[in-house]
Amino acid sequence: MSPTPSPASEKKLIKVCHVCQGPRIYYVFSACGQRVVRCEDCGLVFLNPQPSDEELARIYTADYFLGSESDAGREAASRVKEATAQLYLAEIRRYQGLPRGQMLEIGCGDGDFLVLAEREGWQVTGVEYAAAASDRARKRLKQGEVRCGELSDAKLAAEQFDLCVISDVVEHVRSPRDFLQEIHRVLKPNGTLFIATPSIDSWSARIMQQKWMEFKAEHLTYFDRQNLQTLLFASDFREIIVQAGWKVLSFEYVKMHFDRFPIPMVTPALNLVARIVPQKLQFKHHRIVASGMMVFSRKAARRPAPVLSVIVPAYDEVKTFGVLMEALLRKTMPGLRMEVIVVESNSVDGTREAALKYRDHERVKLILEDQPRGKGHAVRAGLQAATGDFVLIQDADLEYDLEDYDALLEPLLAGRAAFVLGSRHGGRNVWKMRQFTGQHGLSLFVNFGHWFFSTLINLLFFQRLRDPFTMFKVFRRDCLYALEFECNRFDFDFELLVKLIRKGYRPVELPVNYRSRSFKEGKKVRMFRDPLTWLRALARLRFSKFDPLKAVAGSQAQPPAKTAEP
Repeated sequence: MSPTPSPASEKKLIKVCHVCQGPRIYYVFSACGQRVVRCEDCGLVFLNPQPSDEELARIYTADYFLGSESDAGREAASRVKEATAQLYLAEIRRYQGLPRGQMLEIGCGDGDFLVLAEREGWQVTGVEYAAAASDRARKRLKQGEVRCGELSDAKLAAEQFDLCVISDVVEHVRSPRDFLQEIHRVLKPNGTLFIATPSIDSWSARIMQQKWMEFKAEHLTYFDRQNLQTLLFASDFREIIVQAGWKVLSFEYVKMHFDRFPIPMVTPALNLVARIVPQKLQFKHHRIVASGMMVFSRKAARRPAPVLSVIVPAYDEVKTFGVLMEALLRKTMPGLRMEVIVVESNSVDGTREAALKYRDHERVKLILEDQPRGKGHAVRAGLQAATGDFVLIQDADLEYDLEDYDALLEPLLAGRAAFVLGSRHGGRNVWKMRQFTGQHGLSLFVNFGHWFFSTLINLLFFQRLRDPFTMFKVFRRDCLYALEFECNRFDFDFELLVKLIRKGYRPVELPVNYRSRSFKEGKKVRMFRDPLTWLRALARLRFSKFDPLKAVAGSQAQPPAKTAEP
């Protein structure tokens, strides 16, 4: 009879996804003697079962950190880590601004980041699992403290820190959701969380696949840009920005990494290069995009129930506006509150008068524009006024069915997606979209234009979308953080879609009901003018630099607005 295994030697089996809590978890391959699985709903990749406590203890020894085997190795690693810490602090300043305060670093290692932050004026606290590393970090600090153990063992006071830094840590924890909730507890209101972690959708992961150097037994979870943002959202963090994972590395440090974690072909090649490259060049530091991502977010207050903001741009739609509003205000969704934001653009057919009837309704916000500037301009005004957790855009012409709301919102509420498109190409009839009565030739021409621009977007931005221009764009409002828009007409549909994609969100397409109206019935797209604006917008969006963090830094640099004298 075999002995009963101790709790420390038992592997930890995960039954639901860490991010979306879904049960559809399937095996994909094995790495480092561990089973790697993937959630079919949100795409999270993780080890299942997780290594036991005994297995992890054998990994986290006194020599765990790279270069810790010798004084020379520790010095080389320290130089690289200090240079990377300077880069991280500079990026944090861009996101957070200039104020200093209380900073917590979880997984502080030998204290390189803490030493630099303390030098810059932060009051620092570290938490480190490895006893030898925590001792070294403690000795290097002047006033800061370092606590040995896990975050849950540190017993930190609530709402204590202005900034929390977790660099190459979140992938190590057994329950990322519980981990982030504890960080939320110890951060001050609006406190900043900075995460650096490997990304399963990085260029190195895509190229190396199963041989990716980040597949290690102690790395329990592998996020991509989207599902990490979803987990942060579920943990009540907002204003999320994801950037490529820049690090400062030297050839010497990279070689040490691949000597410890050998990769076929890569390790021998580096050893060959080391014999050729002069030693002084091997110590030189270079800023490179590594295999990870940097994520910035802020602590937000918890809401008792999620809120949906429905934005209704309205211009010369008097025949359908009242019918739509009555249907919207009757619409209920369990567990979800709704606010309706009407943006009326000074219509000449009576739509403004119809909109004014709802100005005192408790669920309606009415924005009155002094002149029509285009649908895009109206939607942008609605987005600025929205306060909901989720946003849905609803045209006032009744081409789209309100009964599709529940299906479109379900993936967002469940945490499986952040951005949903209601596809008019849904179902079996791919040409369902536009069928103008008595205008068959015009219908074919417009549908061909849709196919052309859909193909162009898919090629330019590496997508496989069938209906990127649908009005039914449903997304978490936080996805818009740090995005700047400038398009005013129907080219705004392109701008919104592309900027959300470039920020790291993968659209999920779901079929919706759609009744196309003809140009005789009031369709406002101009056949020749608007396609030219679409081409110009796509060219600009494809080749322009995309840096949401720059937009945040720019807004913080603006002087505060002067208040009027009483």
